[in-house]
Amino acid sequence: MEKSNILPPRKRKKADGMKRFCLLVTFVLMASLQAVCAQNVRVTLHLQDADFEEFITRIKQQTRYTFFYNDQVAKAVEPITVNRENALLEEVLRESLSPKGFDFSIEDRTVIIKKAEVPAAQPQEAVVRGKVTDKDGYPLPGVTVLLKGTGLGVVTDAAGNYLLRLPEAEDIRLLFSFVGMKTQEVVYAGQQEINVTLHEEQTQMDEVVVTGYQVVDRRKNTSAVTSVKAEDVMRPGVTSIDQMLEGQIPDLMFTSNSGEVGVVPKLRIRGTSTLIGNREPLWVIDGIVQQDPVNISPEELNNPDYINRIGNAIAGLNPQDIERLDVLKDAAATALYGAKAANGVIVITTKKGHVGKPLITYNTNLSYKVRPHYTDRKIDLMNSKERMEFSKYLVNSNYRFPDGMNMVGYEGLAAQLYAGQISHDEFARRVQYLEALNTDWFDLLTENAFSHQHTVSISGGSEQVRYYSSVGYAKDNDVIKGNNNERYTVALNLNADLSPRISTSLGINGNISSRSYTQDEIAPLDYAYKTSRTIPAYDEEGKYAFYQRSKSSLNKYNFNILNEIENSSYEQEGTAFNFNLTLNAKFTDWLNASVIGSYGTSTTDIEGWWGEKSFHAAELRQSEYGTAPAKGKDSKSTLPFGGELNSKKHRNNNYMVRVQLNLNKYFGEDDRHNLTGGLGYEISSTKYKAMESTFRGYYRDRGKQFSITPLDDYPAYKKWLEEHAYPSIKDDLTNLLSAYATLSYSYGNRFTVNANARIDGSNKFGDQSNDKLLPIWSVSANYNLSDHAWCRRDWIDFLTLKLSFGYQGNMLEGQSPVMIINQKPIDQLYNELVSELAVYPNPNLRWEKTSSLNSGLAFSVLDRRIQMEASYYYKRTKDAFLSKTISSVNGMSEYVVNSGTLTNSGFSLAATLVPVEIRDFKWILATSYSRIFNKMETLPGANEYELNNFLNGTALVKGKPVGTFYSYKFIGLSPKDGSPLFDDMGERRADLENLTKYDVYTTVLTPTGSREPTMSGNLSNTFTYKNWRLNMNLAYSLGSKVRMFQLFTGTFIPEQNVTKEFVNRWQKTGDERHTDIPNPDCYEPHWSSGGSFTGKIPLIASNNQDMYNYGDHRVVSGNYLKCSTLSLTYEFPTELLQRWKLSRLALSLSGTNLFTVCSPKLKGQTPQQSGFAKVELTDRPAYTFGLNISF
Repeated sequence: MEKSNILPPRKRKKADGMKRFCLLVTFVLMASLQAVCAQNVRVTLHLQDADFEEFITRIKQQTRYTFFYNDQVAKAVEPITVNRENALLEEVLRESLSPKGFDFSIEDRTVIIKKAEVPAAQPQEAVVRGKVTDKDGYPLPGVTVLLKGTGLGVVTDAAGNYLLRLPEAEDIRLLFSFVGMKTQEVVYAGQQEINVTLHEEQTQMDEVVVTGYQVVDRRKNTSAVTSVKAEDVMRPGVTSIDQMLEGQIPDLMFTSNSGEVGVVPKLRIRGTSTLIGNREPLWVIDGIVQQDPVNISPEELNNPDYINRIGNAIAGLNPQDIERLDVLKDAAATALYGAKAANGVIVITTKKGHVGKPLITYNTNLSYKVRPHYTDRKIDLMNSKERMEFSKYLVNSNYRFPDGMNMVGYEGLAAQLYAGQISHDEFARRVQYLEALNTDWFDLLTENAFSHQHTVSISGGSEQVRYYSSVGYAKDNDVIKGNNNERYTVALNLNADLSPRISTSLGINGNISSRSYTQDEIAPLDYAYKTSRTIPAYDEEGKYAFYQRSKSSLNKYNFNILNEIENSSYEQEGTAFNFNLTLNAKFTDWLNASVIGSYGTSTTDIEGWWGEKSFHAAELRQSEYGTAPAKGKDSKSTLPFGGELNSKKHRNNNYMVRVQLNLNKYFGEDDRHNLTGGLGYEISSTKYKAMESTFRGYYRDRGKQFSITPLDDYPAYKKWLEEHAYPSIKDDLTNLLSAYATLSYSYGNRFTVNANARIDGSNKFGDQSNDKLLPIWSVSANYNLSDHAWCRRDWIDFLTLKLSFGYQGNMLEGQSPVMIINQKPIDQLYNELVSELAVYPNPNLRWEKTSSLNSGLAFSVLDRRIQMEASYYYKRTKDAFLSKTISSVNGMSEYVVNSGTLTNSGFSLAATLVPVEIRDFKWILATSYSRIFNKMETLPGANEYELNNFLNGTALVKGKPVGTFYSYKFIGLSPKDGSPLFDDMGERRADLENLTKYDVYTTVLTPTGSREPTMSGNLSNTFTYKNWRLNMNLAYSLGSKVRMFQLFTGTFIPEQNVTKEFVNRWQKTGDERHTDIPNPDCYEPHWSSGGSFTGKIPLIASNNQDMYNYGDHRVVSGNYLKCSTLSLTYEFPTELLQRWKLSRLALSLSGTNLFTVCSPKLKGQTPQQSGFAKVELTDRPAYTFGLNISF
């Protein structure tokens, strides 16, 4: 058949979307590529013996110009006296600076001030010329080009060009220096042209902090904020910025329990501040709060074993479009975001345009990820021969196999032999075949994966209009066959100065994405780990080899995991667009206002499909594929024909309007007093819709049609259809009205005090206690000790202290002070409209409130060769939400109350050192360390939690950290039969009678730790030699505990593989002295599971095998040290770039997740993964080649 050249609807939809994006970008860029000449600027100054800083500050207030100069210039300029009215800026600067021996240049609203150079007379001169650019290829005006050892030098012009006349000399070296850039030395050997690329000083702290509502001078910042450049945390081959933050941010705990592509990690900023609410931080992009594409319940997000493959608020953002991140931690930093920021805020600032010619950049990463192997040293599973020997031992020991088990492996052959179905010779032949089979499930279900990412960007503009735009594509293939993520992105940032007093900006960000995974029910990695290697995947003819299996029904049906994957799918399609427009108006030199509007829309469609040939469909159909199910009243088939389709559709639309008035007033003698502030009003609305439907009788391969089924023939299907005839629909509207204010006072650069306040109101809260507006506020201050004369030393750059205190709040979703009734359709039995209770009234529920205290110290010495920052915090949450169990006669089984108290405290240290810096070589060492202490201070209800809650860590225990799990006290193996023994108060049972569940379980069980780490950090080394750069980043996590994979799964069935631990099991008396692996046939019911103590003592355990799995001896350290990134980069020299007409060319080779050092007992298990959840993919080693080219 001839193939059609028409794109399928899905790909055509993507192509049309990208066309529209490209047209939009092209239109805006064509409109923005205009340059206009700068106007002459005039200033009025009346100063008497003012210092240099005051002189510059007064000019800044009137011109909004940027000034560049180093500390030596600021200290060397003598007091300045000037009296000029409406004079040209250039004249004022010349009159004030030239007599004092200093020179300046003005280029594109930027003033560069330096010491005046006096050229010496030269007997004979040579001329060298060239151009100076930054690493992105942008020209650098104002760069000092100096002849080393002399006063001879020049400054580059607006295009970065220079021309320098040189004397005759044997050794001529040129020094290129610019504020904030690393000084570069070049040997002159007769070249007529020397082009140089300068790189930023990595040890220099950013001058500002971005909070989303304000841009704050770092010297006057009073809150706990960590700022990082995106390029400093960038991990090649990683497609989302949140996956790059492991160990990078002090006070941020990072956990990821799956290495699959697209999985969202769990981030915790300064611990857990809520017990049952959402614990994730708030994401903000360019001042706009982001919404998750799909509403996921806090219970799922807080579950440490939950795998979020759907994505979060920033899943569609291209990391190449990000300029920087600011992580807001304390109340002083987050107060302006209100109740939704109780867990911290991560503010992303995207790239903006620059003044200059258009610069086109292409960035690509090509990655190769390695699949898991049985030969990996971590995986400790039996091979076929070992598994057959273990099965032989069980059979010969008369092990009690369960009824109806899957008859495969040695057990299946033995059953056929005993039944006379095969001979002894045939039995021996087949046993020998299976012993050598060693089916490689990892090879069948995983593969080495190749992924690639591409981004093309263009930026430039004039002094009045600047633009940045990019288009990106990423295809991230997983090592699990069939799993992949694909994403198209587009971004546009346009900034325009419409007049000296009016400016505006436009931001557009969009993405189209698709995700493909296997169905959760299949779990390929879990199957590969847990399935015996004696089971063949293919028969002798190369076809799928099926074996009989049962799951949810009594009947058995053919199963082969490759067939399941082939006849099922899980597809997710998503689109998202975000628009924001800002208008700024400057009323006076000290008063301005801004109006910000944003609109965002996203769609997420998820389809899960099971084909009629799958085992899943066979269980529903109650017959094998190709065999018609039974008809009539006795038919149990709920899927007579076809397959099953589950469809979920999510729509999220939101808008926000913010009006803000900003103040920045200098006053008093020499304008040493500075008052800054902001007053704002914000309104936002989010409309979320979701619909879920399940259809049966679906034929995807037959034009996506549904079968017509006679319902009377299949009563079970008819009943199912009546219960699922209509989709489940969710329609949620959230309106938020807020007012906020911030005010700061600064005395020079010596100290700053700040106060923030915000009030939130929402339609989520009704007419009683939780209808009241929540005031959130903070006060904070910093003190710059280095501003004092007694602390001014040449070797001290700065020394600052910080202190803050404030309140944060939270309100739980889904609560209401009034009863909410869900109106149902007409009941067919009674022929009446019916209703049901949807939300139980909770009029006394109050806001959850968290008080936060923060202190900090930051200093830099030896010209920023040593920089350190330390902080300590204490947070206390009162009226924390807790679920209280109530009688079900009320129509519900639990009720939310304000009865919890929770504390978090901790400290963090961050340091950046430059141990070596000589000529062409530099070594930068950066490290961080964070420590957290978490404690529950409330005694919960006496019978609130069951046994399983204590074992899995969901029970809250007074005096213990949230998430603490309990274990049985293992004391060894019985020398009599090798069964496990425990200290379970079996000899003192009477002491447990009539105690509450809480008292019994906290007495019999022992606390063994928490899955949440208490310490984390990183160690980063960067070595630079000429054009080469080598970086190695190590991340570590400490303090967590994890259960090992369970040894007993009820009974040993032939289908399952077994760990090699059983090779060293107890087999005879005396073995208990050197092994803790019990006799496999050691099952014994626990004394509390029946008998005279039933009703007097709650169930402590069902049997001793469960106790062994949950014993304290099976809890190991979750500490790990990971090589997260190792990269080598080469920057091509300027001489070659000039020849090739390029601005930048860089090649890199990097590896991620190269190794992890953890407990040797964790064989095949990640330190972040529970031993009782499905086995998930570990972080796989990946190797990436990168190319960055600009022209």
